[in-house]
Amino acid sequence: MKALRVAALALAAGLAAPGAAATDLRLLSAGAVELGLTPALAVFERESGHVVRVEFAAAPALAGRFQAPPGYDAVIAPPAVLNTLVRAGVVGSERVGVGKVGIGVAVRPGVAGPDIGSVEALKQSLLGADSVAFNRASTGLYVEKLIVQLGVADAVNAKATRHPDGASVMKHLLASNRPNEFGLGAITEIVLFKEQGLKLVGPLPSAVQNYTSYLASAAAPPGADAARDSAAAALLRFLDSPRARRIFADVGIEAATP
Repeated sequence: MKALRVAALALAAGLAAPGAAATDLRLLSAGAVELGLTPALAVFERESGHVVRVEFAAAPALAGRFQAPPGYDAVIAPPAVLNTLVRAGVVGSERVGVGKVGIGVAVRPGVAGPDIGSVEALKQSLLGADSVAFNRASTGLYVEKLIVQLGVADAVNAKATRHPDGASVMKHLLASNRPNEFGLGAITEIVLFKEQGLKLVGPLPSAVQNYTSYLASAAAPPGADAARDSAAAALLRFLDSPRARRIFADVGIEAATP
């Protein structure tokens, strides 16, 4: 019902109403959805006339960044981050699902991918690696729990390389020279570095796979600029549309509900 109310508001604003004033919107987003968000925003801009200036950040930094001047018109973040922003009164309770992203394993060019075909194979690969890289954001927080669950936390933490966000993990892998090293990160972030040679070995085994959901919400309370509020509502409506979902699905971002 919340998504329907957002859609109704945006429909009234007119996503591509002839003669509607173009608005520059500022969007803050988690980096894991960049691969699908960039082409989706290109469609939105072309059809609405609005311009979306998007910035990406790791999930733990989103709440602080969103509240810092000069501010943003909308945010895409995991539910826990949105809950924090709702409590702070800076975003509305209305939210739409953008998608969910699983965790994959990556290696740099020339490195053989580890065996991750089963939970036991993943465990042995973690133990046998020279180094394992992962972030301190949503993916990394899950990996911390996973290695405890697998009983390899002490061994992995002793040789782990931690980075603030997924992109830093991928850059580390590409620059590293360790012969038996792999990284864990959001599958979409791994694919972002494909053209630079980074290889997606595959997703984690289904029994231990974890998905992070990403939802979109607009800034609150409504400001003095009604046109800006309407444009932000139109953006949320588009992100919740079948067309946007197809774009996200094409790059591996699965459907998520608020």
